[in-house]
Amino acid sequence: MSRIYLDNHATTRVDPVVVEAMLPWMDRLYANPGSTTHEAGREAKLLTENAISSIASHFGVSNDEIIITSGATESNNLAVFGLCQHPRQKKRKIVSLATEHQALLGPLERLAKSGFEVVYLPVQKHPSSQAGIVDLQRVADAVDADTALVSVMLANNEIGAIQPIREIASICSRFEVPLHTDASQAVGRMPIDVEKLGVHLLSFSGHKVYGPKGIGGLIVHPTSVPIRISPQIVGGGQQMNLRSGTLNSMGIIGLAKALELAASFCERDAKLVFELRNLMWSRLSTSVDGLLFNGPSWDEERSTPTLDQVNSERRLAGNLSLCFPKVEGQSLMLETPSLALSSGSACTSTDAAPSHVLRAIGRSEDQARATLRVGFGRFNTREEVNFAVDLLIRAYEKLSAFVA
Repeated sequence: MSRIYLDNHATTRVDPVVVEAMLPWMDRLYANPGSTTHEAGREAKLLTENAISSIASHFGVSNDEIIITSGATESNNLAVFGLCQHPRQKKRKIVSLATEHQALLGPLERLAKSGFEVVYLPVQKHPSSQAGIVDLQRVADAVDADTALVSVMLANNEIGAIQPIREIASICSRFEVPLHTDASQAVGRMPIDVEKLGVHLLSFSGHKVYGPKGIGGLIVHPTSVPIRISPQIVGGGQQMNLRSGTLNSMGIIGLAKALELAASFCERDAKLVFELRNLMWSRLSTSVDGLLFNGPSWDEERSTPTLDQVNSERRLAGNLSLCFPKVEGQSLMLETPSLALSSGSACTSTDAAPSHVLRAIGRSEDQARATLRVGFGRFNTREEVNFAVDLLIRAYEKLSAFVA
């Protein structure tokens, strides 16, 4: 095997069906959907609007509750800055988690410098079986009448921890506080109904769900709480003046098709990645003494789980964060160049500092540096996983011999 891709948390391969749906928008349906003075523009507008309707239905919201963006980073910026810096926003407190993605931590750090009080709640640590999950009592203690926003990632990009968003939403409702969630890692991997989750703002990206890069969205669902958003990109007034710029029709079509496929393949994909994760863990933990996994535990005895069983867990089925004793993750990757793996978030891959997520769950700096993140996806096979395990075992035995 020339290369095995196991970094599906960083990005996913664009599904061939999605590629096929997007191709006409390069050479035939290329008109600007805002150019409605001619037939080509009107056709582009109609098809783009139909695709947005399809995206909205995936989340159980209406068309006017979706703002199309370039991806979750922009969506997070729009949600946080748009809400907190609105002229009518008088509250000055934000509550989040210490394990959030940099796409959220960056905006929060800037708001903290401008006078906002940002509270970063800790998560449970190892050896707890709920490592990476926030204690709901801490949320309840932090949220009060001066809280402008609570932002909690639905599923963590490094350790797969799934937060109790519905319960957090219930806490927020006591003070009518808007709840935002970065659902990038969850969309397409678990069923998401915005109303049932109880969130008011939800960010997502197309490239995490076998769609194209450069497309995503922010859902604004003001059910019990009024949501006022200040635009961060102004100009032509598109999308109700909340996000100006020519709509990325090709990306929207690809995103809609990717979400359509995700709904169709949800059960198949969930069972596949669950079984692949268990296969890798079973083989590696038998061969590598002292191997640890990072994040919430799961039922290793389930070999053929139902979709409900997979979705009931507090961890993404396709996530495996592994801590190898005495050997750095970077060294293992250098010894296995045919494997596409990572040591953490793709957005911090050039940062030499140990993962803030792993440190937050109680891992030492050495353990954090000894970690590999594996993300299983739709196109992975048992043959690939077995081959990858063989390579990792040989690499580990070679490297660990030098530090024995």
